[in-house]
Amino acid sequence: MGTTRNLGWYVLYAESSLPNPGTFEECHRKCKEVFPIQMEGVRLIVNKGLSNHFQVNHTVMLSTVGDSSYRFGATYVGTKQMGPAETQQQKFVNWQGDCEVRGEDFTAAVTLGNPDILVGSGIVVAHYLQSITPSLALGGELVYHRRPGEEGTVMSLAGSNFIATLTLGGAGAHASYYHKANDTLQVGVEFEASTRMQETSVSFGYQLDVPKANLLFKGSIDSNWVVGATLEKKLLPLPLSLVLGAFLNHKKNKFQCGFGVTIG
Repeated sequence: MGTTRNLGWYVLYAESSLPNPGTFEECHRKCKEVFPIQMEGVRLIVNKGLSNHFQVNHTVMLSTVGDSSYRFGATYVGTKQMGPAETQQQKFVNWQGDCEVRGEDFTAAVTLGNPDILVGSGIVVAHYLQSITPSLALGGELVYHRRPGEEGTVMSLAGSNFIATLTLGGAGAHASYYHKANDTLQVGVEFEASTRMQETSVSFGYQLDVPKANLLFKGSIDSNWVVGATLEKKLLPLPLSLVLGAFLNHKKNKFQCGFGVTIG
């Protein structure tokens, strides 16, 4: 009996010592944050915190190529769950809601996109991520979109200065590797393969932070010979940031540039 009690206590202690793995979307997020975001036209973002638990944001996109758009987002953060929601005003109105529950060593989330009970349309996405060891997390994804469900699995391995993630599913594969070289330089590599489009791509990106000048530079190049870069300048002490972006597609001989302002 003594051995059983000791073993049970040890198992409970080991489980509680595991860290929270984060969310399913965050598995590749650290690597994606290194890459510059493609910009075209003018973008204005206004973030406003109404309380310690509630925040809203407004995004205005003005484009000379595509349609201009406006987005409104609201996020509520509780003690154990977070519920962001977003709507987009363009030719159509899109709605999205998320419900997330975080435990000591797991995260479960459900996302609803454009739900319509009367018509029977919408998208339902369920995620579950579990920490196996302090450095290894495994999880799964289930997607329903008025057709047979699509399943996927994810494996993430993290170290002190790197994160390696692999996602496999019916739609294809996605692998990413993030490495923090030092306090100012971060690099990332992504591989994506789509079974529907029958295409594969490899991308390399890096982020250079110059804290003394309040500058953040991001650059990228991929296997399609698309080169891009963004430069962000924080105008302290004002809650204001300016962003300049440019992308050049050598294969299609196309060039895009944009300018953005973020308040809050």
